[in-house]
Amino acid sequence: MNSGVTAPDLTYWLELGATALLTSVVSGIMGMAGGMLLLAVMLLKLDPAVAIPVHGIVQLVSNGSRAYFLRSQVHWRAVWRFVWPLLPGGALGMWLLAYVPPSGSRIAIGAFVLASTWRKSFFSIGKGSSAERALPVGGALVGFFSTLVGATGPLLAPFILALELGAQSTIATLAACQIFQHGSKVLLFGLRGFDLGGYLWPCVLLSLCAVAGSAIGTRVLDHVPEKSFKITVKMVLSALALQQIYVGLHSLLT
Repeated sequence: MNSGVTAPDLTYWLELGATALLTSVVSGIMGMAGGMLLLAVMLLKLDPAVAIPVHGIVQLVSNGSRAYFLRSQVHWRAVWRFVWPLLPGGALGMWLLAYVPPSGSRIAIGAFVLASTWRKSFFSIGKGSSAERALPVGGALVGFFSTLVGATGPLLAPFILALELGAQSTIATLAACQIFQHGSKVLLFGLRGFDLGGYLWPCVLLSLCAVAGSAIGTRVLDHVPEKSFKITVKMVLSALALQQIYVGLHSLLT
């Protein structure tokens, strides 16, 4: 896959490394948001054909480290329910990449996240066992949209939040799910022809920074009150959803 752009210089990658560290701290505390922030910064200078797979590699490592740090808290039954539709959904998204405008995908994701965050009965996510039964739907949706818009943590989050696992288990399970989500996305971009070798050292640098951020964020998580965690997650989800809708509408209208 030829990005059609010249790779940025070392200074850019070092600045982006600092950004990866800070956004990984955010994800370590919130379970999301950091990935979207990092991708937004990457897209300021990188072509999407490069930014999305490089971001996927960094987020794969970041979420892997977060899941490792919180490994005893991972709800694996939920993870396996979520994982199996990722590749079929991602393959469909990759096929439609040339036909579906990213702006439309952003608006759809934003609307879904807002509705599922504030309406308990939306999309039959429900609670407990019914929430677990909805996880394959979440996997298909996340797999599909991840190849179109790159960062889909807020789309996954309502499905995991509905399980009511508690702060640490929620963050750990989100991270474990996103290992497979980003892994499947990187695999699909690789099959499509993305040249990983040309971006190997930037990926290593950004991944190391992301691991350091995960270590800091998961330590801070121990001191976050449960009630404050739930309220803050909902507010962050809503802000990110509105941002997605705004960007999508702006792209459509300009």
